Amino acid sequence: MGKENKKCRQVAIYGKGGIGKSTTTQNLAAALASMDKAIMQIGCDPKADSTRMLIGGQRQRTVLDALRESGEVKLAEVVKTGFGGIRCVESGGPEPGVGCAGRGIITSIDLLESLGAYTDDLDYIFYDVLGDVVCGGFAMPIREGKAREIYIVTSGEMMSMYAANNICKGIKKFATSGGARLGGIIGNARRVGKEEGLIGAFAESLGSRMIQFIPWDGVVHQAEINRQTVVQYAPDSAQARVYQELAASIDANREFIIPRPMELEELEDLAGQWGG
Repeated sequence: MGKENKKCRQVAIYGKGGIGKSTTTQNLAAALASMDKAIMQIGCDPKADSTRMLIGGQRQRTVLDALRESGEVKLAEVVKTGFGGIRCVESGGPEPGVGCAGRGIITSIDLLESLGAYTDDLDYIFYDVLGDVVCGGFAMPIREGKAREIYIVTSGEMMSMYAANNICKGIKKFATSGGARLGGIIGNARRVGKEEGLIGAFAESLGSRMIQFIPWDGVVHQAEINRQTVVQYAPDSAQARVYQELAASIDANREFIIPRPMELEELEDLAGQWGG
């Protein structure tokens, strides 16, 4: 196995599918790269689209594709350098209907470690993890201590907060064995009434905090049409400044906790208080 980089902060970003987790992660990585941080981002989604905006909208060969096609993986074939020198990797997944995507993540991360991908110069490794699944291989960054810091992206929508609460249950379950801790909640606006206040109250109920609220802005869509992150496409925009603030907050963050997941009735009551 490759030696562990003690300096590098390994961070997993979780959240309900479709909540904007990959968009947030890519813009966060781009903002940190603009702060001269050395970054590796690993997409842990079978769709293999977690790093596309960092590499000009390209598709790249996944770790599992390389393993299937040639029986071996060479770092030069699966690590593509993107904006700001960010090293972009996609774990990929099995062929549709065959195998377990979660186990693919385990295989990919183990291979990257054994091949020496986690070099001493890295400041951050980000795992962009599929949806709200915290079982099997998708829980690996939490369960096995691959990621010590967890951030959860959520909106003020009930199902999004429900997923975030479930992820907190996973963090709590594996806190002793894996050592992962919740670093905060990232609010990603869906223009729900009183959304920022609701997400802040939700984070406090978990024993954490909302580390950043990201307002809705059409520039995000425009940037993606142009196959770039907002930080690249419109670096002087208000939205880019929000991502830069998120990057600075995470870089300075040292508040990591074992969350206190809510009971469903508590979560429903909280949503009712802010939505009623």
